Amino acid sequence: MPTTPSPARSSSSSTGLRLPTAWAYTSRWAIISRPMEEKDCLSRLQKLCSKAEYCEADVYKKALKYMDSDAEAAARITRSLVEERYVDDLRFAGAYVREKANIQGWGPVKIRFQLRAKGVKDAVIGEALGEIEPRKAGEKLDRLMAAKAKSLKGDPQLRLKLLRFGLSRGYGYEDVEASLGRIKNNA
Repeated sequence: MPTTPSPARSSSSSTGLRLPTAWAYTSRWAIISRPMEEKDCLSRLQKLCSKAEYCEADVYKKALKYMDSDAEAAARITRSLVEERYVDDLRFAGAYVREKANIQGWGPVKIRFQLRAKGVKDAVIGEALGEIEPRKAGEKLDRLMAAKAKSLKGDPQLRLKLLRFGLSRGYGYEDVEASLGRIKNNA
């Protein structure tokens, strides 16, 4: 027999656990949350967006989850966050590009693919990818390829494996070939 706590006070289960009024429980073991109010969802997402960058699509998915699949409310909340500049796809894409290129060593091909998967528009992606300096990207690729070559020393398929490695990191074929040439000259 499902029971729900009264909205005026917290409930207490047989285990002594005090549940806040925003929660309902169907049995001793299954706790189910109720959908949030729109203003509570907006407040939670504002706090979330203040701490980290999110793209519009990610915020919409979170709002949809919090609002228990109410698409209209999720769209209103997302639109409000965009208007208040809590969410900005260009700012998100720029931060994403800097992180993935500088810290993780991804190339522009992989970054573009991942941003498209997140629902960021191509024009925004192109503008954000313009922040990558080709010289720094080439140096990063050279360091990654040299480290990989060191770990594969003596492998008969070294060139093929390095080529695959560079391509899997999101760099273009020409860039990887050039890096292989520089590594070969330095060795």
